[in-house]
Amino acid sequence: MKFISNIKNYGDVWGAPDGALSLVLAAAAQTQAPIIFVARDDARLAAVEAGLRCIAPQLDRWVLPAWDCLPYDRLSPQGGLVGRRIETLARLCAGEVPAILLTTINAIMQKLPPADYFTDSSLVITPAAAHSPASLAEFLSNHAYLRTDTVRETGEFAIRGGILDVFPPGQSDPVRLDFFGDEIETMRVFDAATQRSTGRLDRLILRPVAEFMLTDTSISRFRTRYLQAFGASASRDALYESVSAGRMHPGIEHWLPLFHDQLATLADYCPGWPLFLDHEGDAASAARQAQIQDFFDARNQHDQDDAAPYRPLPPDQLYLNEQQIETVLTGASTRRLFAFAAPETAAPEASEQGQTDAGGRAGIRLAASGATSAVADCVAAITSERQGQNRPVVLACSSAGAASRLTDLLEQQMGAGIVQAVSSLSEVKKAGLYITQWPLETGFQTDHLLVFAEPDIFGQRLSRPQSKRGRGDDFLREVSALETGDLVVHAEHGIGRYEGLVIINSAGGDHDCLHLVYAGGDKLYLPVENIELLSRYGSGDSDAQLDRLGGAAWQARVARIKGRVRIMAEQLIKIAASRQRARAEPLMAEDGSFAEFCGRFAFNETDDQLHAIADVVDDLASGKASDRLICGDVGFGKTEGAVRAAVIAAMAGYQVAVVAPTTLLARQHGKVFTERFNGFPVKIGVLSRMTPTQEARDIREGIASGDVQIAIGTHALLAKTITFNHLGLLIIDEEQHFGVGQKERLKELRGDIHVLTLSATPIPRTLQMALSGVRDMSLIATPPVDRLAVRTFVGPWDGVVLREAIQREMFRGGQVFVVCPRIDDMQRVYDRVTALVPDARILSAHGRMAPNELDTVMTRFADGEADILLSTNIVESGIDIPSANTMIIHRADMFGLSQLYQLRGRVGRGRQRAYAYLTSDPKRLLSPQARRRLEVMQTLDTLGAGFTLASYDMDIRGAGNLLGDEQSGHVREVGVELYQEMLRQAVEAAKTGKTDDDEASAETVWTPQINLGIEVRIPETYVPDLNVRLSIYRRIGDLGDPQAIDQMIAELVDRFGRLPDSVRNLFAFIELKQLCRSANVEKIDAGPKGISLSFRDDQFARPEQLIGWIAGQGGRVQLRPDHRLFVKAPLEKSDMQVPACREVIQQLISLL
Repeated sequence: MKFISNIKNYGDVWGAPDGALSLVLAAAAQTQAPIIFVARDDARLAAVEAGLRCIAPQLDRWVLPAWDCLPYDRLSPQGGLVGRRIETLARLCAGEVPAILLTTINAIMQKLPPADYFTDSSLVITPAAAHSPASLAEFLSNHAYLRTDTVRETGEFAIRGGILDVFPPGQSDPVRLDFFGDEIETMRVFDAATQRSTGRLDRLILRPVAEFMLTDTSISRFRTRYLQAFGASASRDALYESVSAGRMHPGIEHWLPLFHDQLATLADYCPGWPLFLDHEGDAASAARQAQIQDFFDARNQHDQDDAAPYRPLPPDQLYLNEQQIETVLTGASTRRLFAFAAPETAAPEASEQGQTDAGGRAGIRLAASGATSAVADCVAAITSERQGQNRPVVLACSSAGAASRLTDLLEQQMGAGIVQAVSSLSEVKKAGLYITQWPLETGFQTDHLLVFAEPDIFGQRLSRPQSKRGRGDDFLREVSALETGDLVVHAEHGIGRYEGLVIINSAGGDHDCLHLVYAGGDKLYLPVENIELLSRYGSGDSDAQLDRLGGAAWQARVARIKGRVRIMAEQLIKIAASRQRARAEPLMAEDGSFAEFCGRFAFNETDDQLHAIADVVDDLASGKASDRLICGDVGFGKTEGAVRAAVIAAMAGYQVAVVAPTTLLARQHGKVFTERFNGFPVKIGVLSRMTPTQEARDIREGIASGDVQIAIGTHALLAKTITFNHLGLLIIDEEQHFGVGQKERLKELRGDIHVLTLSATPIPRTLQMALSGVRDMSLIATPPVDRLAVRTFVGPWDGVVLREAIQREMFRGGQVFVVCPRIDDMQRVYDRVTALVPDARILSAHGRMAPNELDTVMTRFADGEADILLSTNIVESGIDIPSANTMIIHRADMFGLSQLYQLRGRVGRGRQRAYAYLTSDPKRLLSPQARRRLEVMQTLDTLGAGFTLASYDMDIRGAGNLLGDEQSGHVREVGVELYQEMLRQAVEAAKTGKTDDDEASAETVWTPQINLGIEVRIPETYVPDLNVRLSIYRRIGDLGDPQAIDQMIAELVDRFGRLPDSVRNLFAFIELKQLCRSANVEKIDAGPKGISLSFRDDQFARPEQLIGWIAGQGGRVQLRPDHRLFVKAPLEKSDMQVPACREVIQQLISLL
């Protein structure tokens, strides 16, 4: 079916607004292919690509994006994006042709590598091909691939014996090559997050990962030209030294001309192709030219501000000059696109020159705003359209969830089955009503089609399409493995310092041992198979005292804290029991109004959020006075849980009190509640220091009379002068920030009403499990799906880049956080920022300010009274300012991993792309740990890993407040992980009613000692990276059942190849340890003559069975006077010992 007017094969095209533009391009591509479309920016490019996917999915469309960094930047473009560029250019060189090539103004203005670069540097690989790992590694290194230990990003490769992992451009997932000698045996695709294989591959093209090579020839060419351009003194530049050594350097791409004899343009790759220029493309081109010149001048004039020297190449070497751009934009094959109708006053010859109107016009306007939908108006417009004309009506939605919601709303008013879902416009017929996934911002119409976009009807998108989110847990476990110098806690010996992994020969076999140092320089070597005896103490820069090896102080401390934890657990159980007895009026959600209220939530709920909301709804309907805690980082959707609880209580005729610790948070809640309750018969009052006196008096009277159904405020709401008429629900935000007196007042208020507490303190899942059944708790650990990942840049403080970052944010009406590690640094950073952007309004905030003063500063910043907030890491938690989308962190190397993640989480809360700049001092050498932290932050661009990371260092965020102020003291004494385990055991004991004298309640961690003369370790040749090796040891130590052991073995074989004997022995040891625990066997030794074993505390649960078993063995088993069992067996070979030990222990278990 035809949707637009016929388009001629030459001349400009009018009548192509958003949406209709994709129809015009699809029609042109079908008659004139191949064609080029040049979008004015990246966002426009993405919108057109999404439109073509919906309109003409069969159309072969390629994308050539521009670099996503600034001109003359110190940063390189993103690896995945460079991969897409190389994939497109390499296919063009190979003679392949698309129907349409989508690109941008920035991309066509940028010069490209010559075509022969791609033809000479691509390698096709198939199974059974003759390539050695060494030759492939050399090829990859020469083509700018980065060798790492674990492959996760485009352009990385890793070698482990006969396995080579590589992530080439053009592949959505990395590939694992398994070699047999110098021949490729298999090729498998694997998941970068889990490192597990997902399928086989028959053919792989290895293309260069950059637009230049680091071969001897190209390095020599670069060196010569760099010195010719900048003089002999430039030989000391870091860039020159890196390239000379054959290493990649951040931002190296901006010297691309020095690697090639000459560069090409897009016209060289696509000669004579018709070029369609986007509406306002000329303006975008002029702005880009000005920007390039501006940055070139800035680099030449900049005083370098103690950063490394930057020597820019003239713009015409990297970019097209003004004359070349003019030729492209006004060439014979160039056709301009206009969003508006062709002017009627155009001369008749304009039509003869080929000017055509596609017939696209603006859509029908509906009266929608952010708070109210225009479904009724939409129904009226559709009905009118179907009566009058025969145009099909298409509803364009951004996601399946939004399409389903809109279908329900329309069918309620127009009848069931009237809306048909289609996957593309090819299924549309005359006079029908259709819905499809097409993320349009505004609707449009032609003579043959009427389209309504989701924002036309709802005033905004109901949701963003869900992005692919990787699993961060295993990755974080590897990057956060023990570092040399970390404090650890040994279950029997206390706090020590980890000093590395050493190999020790014990009983004839090599063992990897963790080297631990205690007070006085005492050393302990702990075999890795017993790694579960160790737990992390917490943050590494702690001033904790080391314990003495063999001293009694540690055991006394553990016993003392166990006693305190037991009392705490019993108190929690008592609170839980009394709450079970308290009754409250059941509050039921009214199906119709509650569903409508939920439907107005502008985002897709995450699974965790839905579970938390369901828990709250169930609590209110239970008839018991509920007291639930919802945990989740700021912006993860806790407030929506509170809003839905409030609507249930308010519509049931009860009052709701919402208490927040700061004026800023109270105002934020007031704004959210007012927007969400717009159109509902509910009066909302906000009480805080900012509320005018008269208004505050009216609100207090309204609370007393019951006119104000929802009261929101700071601790002012807790004053004795305020009396509620009919309070049914109390919502407390960030309870840990309230003082003791305020907490007592909250307890008085509680009584027989429902209480919902919100906390942004991340709680590790282990602690949540420890408290299950004691405190009703819901955890929201996943961020909202519509959040764009924060683009993170790591590099030295660079005035040119940071000035552009601040100006870009100010230009789009946003705000900037500048964070310093210390108060002492703030003045120097203030001077620097003022010099970069003299016209910016700057506010300062730090922890030494009075609370009222700090609250005022934060409120002013949230109100938009300043462009920049200069602060310490006080902004790490509790701030939700959607307009702040750029963060600059000074001396990022001085922050911990969790702190960096939390800080970065302050930006990117809206729907705009956020940027984080992690800067370091170029004159200071980073420690290996700091460099690793910054690399991790850059890698964790994806969402979803934050909760794992934030909860990793629980003591950094002070989660001690969760159970009372004394908890943090306990954590300091025994370390965070051991404390959680003690709390879990104490709660378990209190639940089951065990007393202090009960032995079972005093369960301690113990591990059997197993001495066999065999090698038990993961060799460096099998897993080269120490952190990955330690992480695997930790995971193996935590394995609990045979099925988990089988899965772990399968993963290791998949990732690293066939298991060496020493690793098989390690798994055998772990299995044997589990059996020994079941049989209460504390120590086991094996030698050529047999097996000797002893029981823990010299006890066996059923001694009479044991005696009978010994008697039935015909003298083969002896019980010695020291209570050790000796089993005679000829075990000359060491590989016979493990099966023999397993058989004996299994027989002992069968006696129990």
